[in-house]
Amino acid sequence: MNILIMGCGRLGARVAAQLDEAGHNVTVLDTNPGSFRRLPETFRGERAVGNGMDGPTLERAGIQSADAFMAVTQGDNRNYFASQMAREVYGVKRVLCRIYDPVREQMFREMGLETFSPTSIGAQIMVDMLLGENSARSS
Repeated sequence: MNILIMGCGRLGARVAAQLDEAGHNVTVLDTNPGSFRRLPETFRGERAVGNGMDGPTLERAGIQSADAFMAVTQGDNRNYFASQMAREVYGVKRVLCRIYDPVREQMFREMGLETFSPTSIGAQIMVDMLLGENSARSS
């Protein structure tokens, strides 16, 4: 599968490494070339520098041949905008979008995006840990 990941922070680098290790063709796009230091030395994928909200940049990174696009930058609005472009303009089949704000995450999901909110997921895990639910997670 050809996968384009926008954002090479901790999550983007980790996902890229796992997908690369699983044999997928991965390209990581980030505005800061220094971010690529987070990728392991064994990473065989591509690195692209630029703004993922810019069509020509997405095209240079290979969006036209992408089977999947993930937007995992620190900015909810950037992630949403780039995800909409990937889906609506370039017709990428699978588009995953990280949204920190749970209210926005729900709104964007209702608009048809595949979203996840680490804030919501993390809150539930912490509550479960505190109340003793799913104690296997904490061991």
